[in-house]
Amino acid sequence: MTIPYEHHSLHGSMNDKTILITGGTGSFGKQFVRRVLRDFQPRKLIVFSRDELKQFEMSQEFPESAESPIRYFLGDVRDKDRLLRAFDGVDVVVHAAALKQVPAAEYNPFEFIKTNILGAANIIDAAVDRNVKRVIALSTDKAASPINLYGATKLCSDKLFVAGNSYSGTHDTRFGVVRYGNVVGSRGSVVPFFLGRRGSGILPITDPRMTRFWITLEQGVAFVLKSLERMEGGELFIPKIPSMNIMDLARAIAPECRTEVVGIRRGEKLHEMMITEDDARMAWEFDDHYRITPRSDNGCAEAGGKRCPEGFAYSSETNTEWLTVEQLREMIEV
Repeated sequence: MTIPYEHHSLHGSMNDKTILITGGTGSFGKQFVRRVLRDFQPRKLIVFSRDELKQFEMSQEFPESAESPIRYFLGDVRDKDRLLRAFDGVDVVVHAAALKQVPAAEYNPFEFIKTNILGAANIIDAAVDRNVKRVIALSTDKAASPINLYGATKLCSDKLFVAGNSYSGTHDTRFGVVRYGNVVGSRGSVVPFFLGRRGSGILPITDPRMTRFWITLEQGVAFVLKSLERMEGGELFIPKIPSMNIMDLARAIAPECRTEVVGIRRGEKLHEMMITEDDARMAWEFDDHYRITPRSDNGCAEAGGKRCPEGFAYSSETNTEWLTVEQLREMIEV
């Protein structure tokens, strides 16, 4: 099975542009910077984040110099004034900054609201006021029919960015959202956790029936870049990606270990969803992705899309594509 977005051919839409990525020192941010520097010639590529140590460490791989477009900008999305300063002269913003650990959100809800919701509002205000041309925000499958606070904050964020296209008024700023599932090997994900537990001989399993959508960092970055090219404003882009079962993941990482069922954590789903039945009424299917549009079709019919049928839902449980143990092992390089 070929997983999409690994080797997408991209046009030069990032060339001679000033690009800023919030949360730029995270797993996605580093891969995004690596890809943009490899494939494009941006005028400037700004890493915006709040951790000076992570910026210092990242600068060892991507140093600032007269020959390099890379720049580092300390700041927090909670600080609108700092965003206004950072967005001055910026053409494209990729919003990847977020608090995202599900258990932490349940016990620190105010902090997640300040960053994920109020921070999104600050991004929108600053982008409009500074005449940024395009803004795309990263979302999560947990924002579809959320049962935990993290998912609820990301759903609010998604709604804000879609509404931002009306909020921008006579400005040219356009907003879009990308939603996808679990990222292989990202910080705090199950892959590094299982790898760290191999030596114990036991892998804790929340529920052997559990399924998740699966995407690599490289695929996620390529899909975001492609969505920046496709967006007209107001769309929510969802890639077609495979599902995996938690027991298959355990067998792929540590077949020698026994498993121990520990139960689902607070705020966790048995299966994830990226398009609900209600969302599907505004959703369009393409060869490699889906789009949820706000009110009109946003040119989807002209671009070759077809409306999703009544009752359609895109769930990790009912997905038509599944990763095998061998494919999982190849993806995580075990």
